[in-house]
Amino acid sequence: MSIVSEFKAFIARGNVIDLAVAVVIGAAFNKIVTALVDGLVMPVIATLTGGVSVDDWKYVIHPAQVDASGTEVAAEVSIKHGMVLQATIDFVLIAFVIFLFVRAYNRMRKPAEKAAAGPSEEVLLLRDIRDSLKRPQGG
Repeated sequence: MSIVSEFKAFIARGNVIDLAVAVVIGAAFNKIVTALVDGLVMPVIATLTGGVSVDDWKYVIHPAQVDASGTEVAAEVSIKHGMVLQATIDFVLIAFVIFLFVRAYNRMRKPAEKAAAGPSEEVLLLRDIRDSLKRPQGG
């Protein structure tokens, strides 16, 4: 089998196509969640923290050094824990939104529970056989 035919067989498999569609939809979904976080959640958090963006939180180890002319000689060295917190908030929100979508999808797929309809036909037939065997034989 040539490499071209193997590649065609690989691409034609449903799993590869499904994965490609999932990646594209995931990228589009990422934009929605980013807009949700940046537009709704983070302004609330910034209000609670006094207007400071969480993404800007950092611990400065060595401040930037500037010479007399205002030129930066050495860059600031800092631990940017706000970026980690922002990424964690983004992750938790993304996971929660995906959970809500999957939960709604599973509820839509779940067939309506059938009301307790009596016993099945097989059970009724077996009961008839049992009852006929219990009856005394006329003879």
